Amino acid sequence: MSVTTPKGPHLAVLPTAAEGETGSRAQVLQPSGWPLPKGYANGMAAEGRIVVTGGVIGWDAEERLADGFVAQVRQALSNVAEILAEAGARPEHLVRLTWYVVDMDEYLANLRELGKSYRATFGAHYPAMALVQVVRLVEKAARVEIEATAVIPR
Repeated sequence: MSVTTPKGPHLAVLPTAAEGETGSRAQVLQPSGWPLPKGYANGMAAEGRIVVTGGVIGWDAEERLADGFVAQVRQALSNVAEILAEAGARPEHLVRLTWYVVDMDEYLANLRELGKSYRATFGAHYPAMALVQVVRLVEKAARVEIEATAVIPR
């Protein structure tokens, strides 16, 4: 029986957050030779308690949607942060975000403002992210829905 070593890119593991009390931390997975992504990570690795959100939209506690795409994103990110805080998770514990938007062009036209809103809520921590355009969301006036996964170190 012969064993072969697969050929391909090597993987760099980059620390993201300061080490916790137990030494656990999320790590960015960056294959060597790949360009560094801007505003997201290609992959993340973490050990600990998993915290997930459902699809979170940009409405307040009275279910009033914010006015406009950027305002809805800002509110949705704030809502995600509040849900994570309920479990004791902080922004640096995020390992994945999935964004669902009803208009990709609207997203692309607002990148600068979206980046500001993101950093105001989560700082410079960029987990693995996916962006998907959908036909519509359950709430007809919603422009964006965000799902989050965080891992709290043990």
